[in-house]
Amino acid sequence: MAQNRTRRDTRNSIDNKSGNRNRKIKKYRKPLNLNIGMIIFSAVFIYVAYFVVNYFQYSPPRPYEVKEGSLSVNTLFRGIALRDEVVVTTQNAGYLNYYVREGERVANGDLVYTIDETGRLNEYMESIHLGQNSLSSEELAEFRSEIVNFMHGFDPHNYSTAYDLKYSLQGTVLRLANADMLENLDKSGTDFAGTIKSCYAQTTGIVSYWTDGYESLAADQVTADIFEKKVVYNDGDQEESQEDDEKEDIYRRKQLFGTALAAIGDPAYKLSTNENWCIVIPVEASYGAMLEEEEYVKVKFLKNQYESWAAVKLLQNSDGNTYAQLSFTNSMVTFVSERFLEIELILDEETGLKIPNSSIAEREFFLVPEEFVLVEDGSSECSVVRQTYLEDGTISSEIVELEIYSYDEESKEYYFDIDILARGDILLKRDSQDSFAVSKSATLIGVYNMNKGYADFREINILAQNEEYSIVQSNTRYGLNVYDNIVLNADTVDADQFIYE
Repeated sequence: MAQNRTRRDTRNSIDNKSGNRNRKIKKYRKPLNLNIGMIIFSAVFIYVAYFVVNYFQYSPPRPYEVKEGSLSVNTLFRGIALRDEVVVTTQNAGYLNYYVREGERVANGDLVYTIDETGRLNEYMESIHLGQNSLSSEELAEFRSEIVNFMHGFDPHNYSTAYDLKYSLQGTVLRLANADMLENLDKSGTDFAGTIKSCYAQTTGIVSYWTDGYESLAADQVTADIFEKKVVYNDGDQEESQEDDEKEDIYRRKQLFGTALAAIGDPAYKLSTNENWCIVIPVEASYGAMLEEEEYVKVKFLKNQYESWAAVKLLQNSDGNTYAQLSFTNSMVTFVSERFLEIELILDEETGLKIPNSSIAEREFFLVPEEFVLVEDGSSECSVVRQTYLEDGTISSEIVELEIYSYDEESKEYYFDIDILARGDILLKRDSQDSFAVSKSATLIGVYNMNKGYADFREINILAQNEEYSIVQSNTRYGLNVYDNIVLNADTVDADQFIYE
């Protein structure tokens, strides 16, 4: 009996353990308790964060204060100077010695240079002691004037012009040395009459000591390739290679020096015989036609800021391009050493309110005939009567206050904001049965005024414009006034947008 009870107890114990092992245990889930305070706090936090981010990302429109100013429609050109030039060649071979400075006028019969056929004169002057000579105040003034003129016109981007100063100073030094040499030669009593030939000017003119092959070039022979050539100076000491001579894209200017050995027929000097001269510049056909219509144009020379008036003539040359010939009756001697000149054309100068081009915008408006508009005296405010419908379908009317943006004198129409009126609105004429359906629209050019704290569109009338600024008409009824604040960049705002700093 005891043994059977033990077996039964053991089996019951095994059955209990097996039942516990097969039983499924579920996790207890806590009930969802919503905290209304946390929800409100999260919403407020997101709202504040949004506006903080927008605040740091927002760039307020920059203002620009309208001021009176002027604007010149100027254009820079590089032109070629053409004169009546005569190249004088040598009749004898020998060493040249000059006695006239470049840019000086000589009369018929004046001594310009001498030719030492044997070279004995130079050898003699090198063998004697001339002593130390001081320059006179007049001679020093020549050097000072040349240096000052060079400083005023020097452009670091065009360094080749430094050669002009070098050659000019060298010519002045040689001329003064030659004059001193003749004076000492007369005192010495040495006879060189048989070997020295004196050469005199055959006509009056301005002397220059350089050649470039364009002395006989006419204005109607100018072509575009002339302006594209690379400038090369030849000082007479360097031999020119045959390869360089054959290059067509090189503009070579040859400087003539005293004491140089010349053969018969070599250039000795050049005379500019007429004060009338011209500059030829390449232009677009439309621009050239505008210049020709002006007949005369003011020209500023960038080298020394000198200004002069020129007569304009339009040319259609053989290369198919358009050129403007600017003819002068003065100042030829000032630029006798120049073949190419940088100039600026100064056209009509407009005066008014000066604004940046970035502030200019376009906006669309509705046009309404003046007979349907009641305008308050001396104000830009007005009103119109608009037809409306009541809830029961009865036709009625209402008065709509509007702001005038412009007025067309020819069509007798006012410009109104398209955000207040709608296309298809029926406007009624006071004390009449006439009506008008709003449909016609047009655009105005203007700027956004900031005086009232929002982007208030104001029409402008542009008088002149360049790449950066415009001159607009002042004292217009619906436009700008001096010292108004406008939006510097019109693309950063919308019409009637509130502006805050």
